[in-house]
Amino acid sequence: MTAPVLLDSPLPNRTHRGKVRDTYDLGDGRLLIVATDRISAFDVVLPSGIPDKGAVLTQMSAFWFQMTQEVVPNHFLRLADGSEADDLPFELPPELLGRSMIVRKAQRLDVECIARGYLAGSAWAEYKETGRVCGVPMPAGMVESEAFPEPLFTPTTKAEVGHDQNMSAQQLVELVGSEVANAIRLRTLAIYKYAAQYAAERGIIIADTKLEFGIVDGEPIVIDELLTPDSSRFWPASEYHTDRSQASFDKQFVRDWLTQSGWNREPPAPQMPPDIVEKTSERYHEALRRLTGRELMTF
Repeated sequence: MTAPVLLDSPLPNRTHRGKVRDTYDLGDGRLLIVATDRISAFDVVLPSGIPDKGAVLTQMSAFWFQMTQEVVPNHFLRLADGSEADDLPFELPPELLGRSMIVRKAQRLDVECIARGYLAGSAWAEYKETGRVCGVPMPAGMVESEAFPEPLFTPTTKAEVGHDQNMSAQQLVELVGSEVANAIRLRTLAIYKYAAQYAAERGIIIADTKLEFGIVDGEPIVIDELLTPDSSRFWPASEYHTDRSQASFDKQFVRDWLTQSGWNREPPAPQMPPDIVEKTSERYHEALRRLTGRELMTF
């Protein structure tokens, strides 16, 4: 039985409201990050929420943060469960249990770090038009959903409003410095390759994923979310064929519906029909189940 949709967290003194997550500064070097059931597409938050989505995002992120912490350090401390171990200055409402993480506070870098293993999404659209991906020339004759010879690192700006823009290697260096730029490139690709191999053993292709980094004690560490259906494309390997779009366990299903609806990608977004909401929730649950081997935890 799904929980009621949570579009806004009920705590006071929120320090940041993103498209999906609400952040609270605990005042001791820690943050509480609550993943709501809001969903965005084409940089617009939709009016409909997706049941259980925030809990899936949080629990998948917690799984990956713990699994990859020896590969690349991250900000994760614990999944908030309402116990004394949370060490919060307030009681966490029941509806926030299982969808909230306690993390180390970091100085966020204004970069979206994208690892691409396959030619899909905006990369495919650009390639068809120019033969390039994020401005970098690609081999001729590639087809949709084809694997790249090696995964690509394609950073973009991180826009609070509007669309993210591709960044060149030089622009990234100018923004964060050469040492940090090299570190986040290597760390993004390291996590992608590690996770892609793990997922492949479970019948899932991770076509691409998006990471964010923050600085703690002078070191770039992974923050926000990690390898979720919001930040990644998950394809069932059993149905994979090149030269076409793929079935997926992520929010591409919502993007496809919005495109077919004729929406012009400007606010406000249309209301999703109940069946699209339900099928999207099912896809998020299936991603969690296949990749972690677990059902959604309730508290």
